[in-house]
Amino acid sequence: MDVTGYTQEFTCPIAPARMFKALILDSNNLIPNLFPQFVKSVDLIHGDGGAGSIEQVNFTEGTDIKYVKHRIDELDRVNLVCQYTMIEGDPLGDKLESIAYEVRFEVGSDGGCNCKMTSSYIELGDFTIKEEEIRAGQDKARGIYKVVEAYLLENPHVYA
Repeated sequence: MDVTGYTQEFTCPIAPARMFKALILDSNNLIPNLFPQFVKSVDLIHGDGGAGSIEQVNFTEGTDIKYVKHRIDELDRVNLVCQYTMIEGDPLGDKLESIAYEVRFEVGSDGGCNCKMTSSYIELGDFTIKEEEIRAGQDKARGIYKVVEAYLLENPHVYA
């Protein structure tokens, strides 16, 4: 079993606390509303939303993915850090045991946010995930962040 890691960083003009609230603390409400053509629901199926909780993201019919389950490993509301692991779902297939993520929101030099996402792919057998597959997943994640950023810019009172 090997682990392949990838880190991506980008900046946005939104304050880190607002990004954290939108993308981490209220994602179960916000993401299905912003992406109704892809995400049917985000359901808490175990726990209270903190560390040890399990969320299930259900995708709409016609998408390549039916669902994924994430276990929240750490939720640091003070330092704006979330660690979670995809433990079940179509993206894992029979080649990945899990994918561990760490997302950090830090204050940027302009008062906006530096977002840092780290992914660790825990591979099964002799499988090695290709960099272009990792990049495609990270590009989708970044696309979600950009839509949330645009929503927060248009709605400055939300998560203030």
